[in-house]
Amino acid sequence: MAKGTGMSKALAVGVGVLTVSSVCGLVMMAVMYKIQIDKFPPVSPPTPTKPPVIPTGLPPTLRLPDNLIPESYKVLIQPYLYAVIPNNYTNQSFAFTGESTVRVKCMIVSKSIFLHAQDLNVTTVEVRKSDSDEKLPVSGYKIHHNETNFLEIQLKDAMSGNETYYDIITKFEGELFDCLDGFYVSGYTEKVKAEEEEEEDEDQERLFATSLLQPTNARKVFPCFDEPALKAVFQITIIHRPHTVALSNGIGEAHQTEIDGEEWIMTTFKETPIMSTYSLAFTVSDFKSKTRHSGTKINIHARGDAIYAGHADYALEVTEKILIRYQDIFGLKYPLTKIDQIALPDISVGAMENWGFISYQESGLLYDKYTASTFDQERVATLIARELAHQWFGNLVTMHWWNDLWLNEGFATYMSYIGVQADGWDLRDLIVLRETQTAFQVDSLNSSHPLSLQENDIQTFSEITELFDDITYSKIMTNISHNDQETKEDVEGFMSTWIEQVGYPVITIITQTGETSQEHFLLKQTQVRRPHFQLQDKDEWVLANVNCAGFFRVNYDEENWNKLRMQLERNHHVIPIINRGQLIDDAFNIARAHRLNVTIALSLTKYLVNDTEYIPWESALKNLDHLILMFDRSEVYGPITKYLRNLITGLYDHFEEYTINGTVPEKHTDQYNQVNAISVACSNGLTKCITMARSLFKDYKNGTNDIHPNLRKAIYCSAIASGDEYDWEFAWIEYQRATVAAEKDKLRYALSCTKEIWLLNRYLQYTLDPSKIRKMDMFSTINYIAKNVAGQPLAWDFVREHWSYITQEYGAGVVSLGSLLDAVTKRFSTDLQREQEEKNQGLAARALEQVIERTEANIKWVKENKQIVKDWFIGEL
Repeated sequence: MAKGTGMSKALAVGVGVLTVSSVCGLVMMAVMYKIQIDKFPPVSPPTPTKPPVIPTGLPPTLRLPDNLIPESYKVLIQPYLYAVIPNNYTNQSFAFTGESTVRVKCMIVSKSIFLHAQDLNVTTVEVRKSDSDEKLPVSGYKIHHNETNFLEIQLKDAMSGNETYYDIITKFEGELFDCLDGFYVSGYTEKVKAEEEEEEDEDQERLFATSLLQPTNARKVFPCFDEPALKAVFQITIIHRPHTVALSNGIGEAHQTEIDGEEWIMTTFKETPIMSTYSLAFTVSDFKSKTRHSGTKINIHARGDAIYAGHADYALEVTEKILIRYQDIFGLKYPLTKIDQIALPDISVGAMENWGFISYQESGLLYDKYTASTFDQERVATLIARELAHQWFGNLVTMHWWNDLWLNEGFATYMSYIGVQADGWDLRDLIVLRETQTAFQVDSLNSSHPLSLQENDIQTFSEITELFDDITYSKIMTNISHNDQETKEDVEGFMSTWIEQVGYPVITIITQTGETSQEHFLLKQTQVRRPHFQLQDKDEWVLANVNCAGFFRVNYDEENWNKLRMQLERNHHVIPIINRGQLIDDAFNIARAHRLNVTIALSLTKYLVNDTEYIPWESALKNLDHLILMFDRSEVYGPITKYLRNLITGLYDHFEEYTINGTVPEKHTDQYNQVNAISVACSNGLTKCITMARSLFKDYKNGTNDIHPNLRKAIYCSAIASGDEYDWEFAWIEYQRATVAAEKDKLRYALSCTKEIWLLNRYLQYTLDPSKIRKMDMFSTINYIAKNVAGQPLAWDFVREHWSYITQEYGAGVVSLGSLLDAVTKRFSTDLQREQEEKNQGLAARALEQVIERTEANIKWVKENKQIVKDWFIGEL
């Protein structure tokens, strides 16, 4: 725990009992995971049955029937892509062909075979009995071009049941699209040394093919049983062009071959463990690699420029440390002999945990110690820790169906905080900020969802992808006393309410009467409180949920809130750092739910003039940011800006010497707060902050960039926000020139900070051109623009205008389109804006429902509180 967490005797009065309702830590996670897997074994086949008649017709749901269980695949894929565009460009091809043999166990007598295929041309289908190679006549086959994506094969004679083995053999053709899912193509530029000394090095365009198969995109590469529980072993062979390297989940052996008079390379990979189709991966590129041997062979693959510059070195080092730590914690050795990790210039997710071959965005795996911030380094370590955790939680043990996706993602989120400790990162105190408070926001809506839904409620592709949200990732388990025997004995009953019910509780403590109640917390309240138990000690002040051990909010009577505020102002060190952040976050959100006067929440921020800790400041700024979103187009914004300028001055001064000297404090959370100080001070008009940012940016324009990497994002943004079109154009050129992904990301964010409408509109148009803004960066760029008060209405109009294009080009990625809707509607707080949302029913269904509900809550809150908020801020000036 951090320093300064001493507490008065009254602080802990009788409150420990409240944390019994909190969720579990690492031990509880493992227990619950086992319970769920025991409940829904991922690979156990159905009990054989013999129906009186042979089933015919389509399955009654979008799920595959249970008559066939896959056991193994042999898949050959031949992409015709050249990595380097040949002189005769007409020879370039984006096609691929393939063959697949899947061995299945037939459980029920049947003439019908159903598996998945999408966007493929299946040219040949054969079915053979495995033991005799007897060929079964096929009467016909077709792909259903609807949400089922079924490849239906009808036989003239029935397959025997009783676990008889058959081989389903298909030949197929497909195309490498640039849509960032399935087996897709993308490109980058590589510096090529000039042949003559007097000539400049050239940028040469390179192409690569890679895969992203989660959640249901394996069917776009080869016909398969594309459901997570239908695990099998896979033997992959890739035939690819000379001067390229093929990678997959297993270790590959490559040799040259000749096909139709052309030279090719054939790489055959060792058989995988039994695994789900979505965990498969393959890449064909001319990337280079770096290797470290540590029991497990660790390889990092990336563009040659990045490898030669040493940008993969940190990932190699931290992977080894985390891998060793996990093996020690789990008591289970990593089951493969190698772990490949690849940095891709284009992938629509931050990373993908393919078993033995993990894919990352470049900024998530590569670290340039000369230009990257400590936050960039932390992101690399955290992301690697997360994806390595998936090798156990997700790959080795897998949820039965997508309705229990939280088993994969929630556990990996939690374990990432444990794993990074192997490299000296202690980020556990940030769980409350990054995970708990994030999940709270979505889980306070009626349109939220429980961690575990019914299988029948999750059928379509869009329903599956919408589960990749903050509830699934961040409603994680926290610590509980290991000595609580009662909880241990009834863990399944205890946890069933946690995973199967939506939302979370709010505990209300009335210190004047001792009454305590618990109820479901919602921004739009529908329930009434019920008595729970009473506290006897009414002296001094009471603080519940110490160190935020439980996943609930706490409300008090106004007298206790005021006593807590006075304690913060008198000596804030008495209250633990995490709880200082929790008090602010709870108060603001309880006020948003109309359970508390907003002035109490606002008053809690006043003490921050004497606090320099990151957690309480970040909690306050996130909640004050909501006020800014509600009021930055009204007369309330002026008083808010003045208050924030006065509040932040002390924090800015605290870090000013570091900032001026181009250095950062040693403590990691102080480094985060130094950035907060600059961002808030400059955006709220603190003159010396803007002068500092303009001066450093001017030096940058003149060829000297002495801005510390930690501060670049904030300073670039501040300078462009207060600058002109020439500053924007300079940053745009620098963005195009930058070769390090982390630096490009900082500049890409800063470009969204301009107040010039025409520049923001032009920037939005750039997101439609992958040569300007990479496809994987489209959503986040629009989100950045929407965060800007000048850009929000532009972004909303842009998304509505281009929704068909966006869904067509990007809708198949794992990242839900809902995240885009969430970003462009955060400011919505009027009846007209709600009507606009309701008119766009073609948008992502669950996300649209959530943003409409949030808008309705905002409308009601603003109407009730606008004058109160305005009067409070004016009174503090």
